[in-house]
Amino acid sequence: MILLDELSRAHPEAHNILMTVLDEGQRYLRLDEKDGAPTIKVAPGVTFIATANIGNEYTATRVLDRALLDRFTIIEMETLDAEDERSLLTYLYPLLDSGAIFNISEVVAATRTEMRTETPRISTHVSTRASVEIAGLMYDGFNLEEAAEVMIYPQYDAAGGLDSERTFVKQLVQKYADSQAGEEDLFDIDDIES
Repeated sequence: MILLDELSRAHPEAHNILMTVLDEGQRYLRLDEKDGAPTIKVAPGVTFIATANIGNEYTATRVLDRALLDRFTIIEMETLDAEDERSLLTYLYPLLDSGAIFNISEVVAATRTEMRTETPRISTHVSTRASVEIAGLMYDGFNLEEAAEVMIYPQYDAAGGLDSERTFVKQLVQKYADSQAGEEDLFDIDDIES
């Protein structure tokens, strides 16, 4: 099995090279474009799997040629629901408090639910990658609000004051933030030696 990760970010020349490699009738790689150049046959049983971010919200991605897409079976993946997000975070951070994991997953799920509304108040949802980073920060001692300052709020526009995306997301985070958040400093000044 060969994984072609982030295929939509590959140079178009790589797409051209893959055409014969992925074509069931050909399955070879030409080492050079000149006539008579040697080729390498794809071994029997080799399977290619590719990942791609499709859509205009992803920077530095290219539109994939229809002929290239036709060489794959396309499986669209939905974002994780709150329960699956919790399972992933628990698997990655088994020592992180289950309440913290619950709060992270609920904030993330709330942004995804908001994006599915007819008139969403935000332009994007919190990604699974961001939720994993938030869990890592909380494992390292940050509380949810501190982690959100780094991983969530910068993704949302503050223009519009109380009606801004950032205010909306801050309210979501505050809803799920631990009641002790903000009461305890990350570093206790008394414990730091000069």
